Amino acid sequence: MKILVTGGAGFIGSHVVDAYVTAGHEVAVIDNLTTGREENVNPDARLHRVDIRDLAQVQQVFASFQPEVVNHHAAQSEVPKSVADPGYDAHVNVVGGLNVLRASADSSVRKVIFSSTGGALYGEPDLVPADEDHPIRPLSPYGTSKFAFEQYLATFDRTFGLRFTTLRYANVYGARQDFAAEEGRVVAIFASRMIENKPVTIDGDGNQSRDMLHVGDIAMANVAALERGDGGTFHISTGIPVTVNDIFRKLAILTEYRLEPRFGPSRKGDVYRIALDNTRAKMQLGWEPRIQLEEGLRLTVDYFRDQISRLSA
Repeated sequence: MKILVTGGAGFIGSHVVDAYVTAGHEVAVIDNLTTGREENVNPDARLHRVDIRDLAQVQQVFASFQPEVVNHHAAQSEVPKSVADPGYDAHVNVVGGLNVLRASADSSVRKVIFSSTGGALYGEPDLVPADEDHPIRPLSPYGTSKFAFEQYLATFDRTFGLRFTTLRYANVYGARQDFAAEEGRVVAIFASRMIENKPVTIDGDGNQSRDMLHVGDIAMANVAALERGDGGTFHISTGIPVTVNDIFRKLAILTEYRLEPRFGPSRKGDVYRIALDNTRAKMQLGWEPRIQLEEGLRLTVDYFRDQISRLSA
């Protein structure tokens, strides 16, 4: 089928594009390359350098490509940035997202698959792992904007018959993640700094826990959602909490890193302990994670070693 992936030059979106191309689909990509990279885009996919906040350009891509399915990954995805500038966060994630939905409805798109967040929606969860029916109480504007768009999806379904599947991701890591970022992306930052034997700073006490999922498993969930899960919301996760201190230790072993971590202040908007129950995805999407944490971290370290070696050559 013909699939349009917004944000398809980014860390997660590019892996989704790869999975769709491998499955034999015709894929086009919308990305303004603010955080995405052209070299991430599969050579068999066509890149349109377009900002989703520009409705006219979005409509032009839809008119020319005529997608059957839209996979919406384009987003402002940084919690600290959303706290510092919630207006910008909403402009990209809500207004930009609405442009994608409007163009989808006007072009008779069959279905929209939306990459939402699990870790930023529930605040400090009452139960770990939390399921999809847990009360929504985000601590950051980023979480609020993602949930707002989920509501718009349901509205467009009721009003225009635009089907959807919402995938709420756990904390994703793996190849192509930006290791030069100053915020977030704990595995990418830790691994890259350890490889270069640089100091590593842990935000908070390090006992905060996350549900860590390899990007390869994310890509396969998006393939599963092409034919299943209409109208549903699903956690794409492992269901297993792992502390930041544990991540540090596992990466230190893989990189033979000998320095002790530094500890800095906690970040505003971050939850302390989170993991997401993935039972619904297993039952209704036929998906479950395949890549264990140790294997995923090893693959990621190998990738960053190669990237750092190329940069220093």
